[in-house]
Amino acid sequence: MTGPDRRSMSAPAVRCALAALLALGGILALGGLLAPGGLLAPGPAAAQETLSQSGSTVEIPRPPPPGRTGLPLPRFVSLRADEVNLRSGPGTRYPIDWVYRRSGMPVEIVDEFDTWRRIRDWQGTEGWVHQSMVQGRRSVLVIGQRRTLKRRPEAAAAGVALLDAGVIAALESCRDDWCQVSAGGYSGWLPRDSLYGLYPGEEIR
Repeated sequence: MTGPDRRSMSAPAVRCALAALLALGGILALGGLLAPGGLLAPGPAAAQETLSQSGSTVEIPRPPPPGRTGLPLPRFVSLRADEVNLRSGPGTRYPIDWVYRRSGMPVEIVDEFDTWRRIRDWQGTEGWVHQSMVQGRRSVLVIGQRRTLKRRPEAAAAGVALLDAGVIAALESCRDDWCQVSAGGYSGWLPRDSLYGLYPGEEIR
C-alpha cells in the first residue's frame, strides 16, 4: 500500500508537504513492514430532530435525507481508481482542484447532481467527482497512532499486526465498540474510535 497522494494543481508545495507527512505510516506485521499510509480527521455525527411531547422536549435520531439516487446523504463510499480528479463543479468543464492517487480511500458523498457526486475527504476538503470514480464498498482509515490489530474484539486479545495511522483497511463488520477489518493480508479487530469511515453507532454486518 502507498500513502495518500493528493496534489493541488495550483499549489504544488502543499502536495509535497502532505506527501512527506503521509509517507510515515504503514502496516507492521509482528515481524515486518508491509506498506505506508496516511493521516485523517473524523467525520460528522448524525443529525438530530427535536420534538415536543406533553410539554417536554425530546431529541430523537433523524435519518439523513435521500439524494437524487434515493440513497442517504451524507454516506460513506470509497474511491474506485488510483487516479481520481476532484473538480470545483459537477462537470468536466470545471477545473481540477486535486488529484487523489489512492484507490479504496474512504470519502463521504454529501451531494448529488446528475452523474456527479460531491465528496468530502478526511481533511474536510470538498469537490465533485464522476459517479464512476466511487464505489459502495466500505473501507476505513486508521487514525491517531499505530494500532494493534487484535485476533478477537477484546483489549486483552493477542495481536495479529500493527497498523500505522493512515493505513486503508477493508471494513467487514462492526460489533459494539469493535470493527473487523482486513489489510495487507491480515484480518482482525480494531476499536471503532480508531477508524475513520464510520458514523457514530453505525452497524456494519
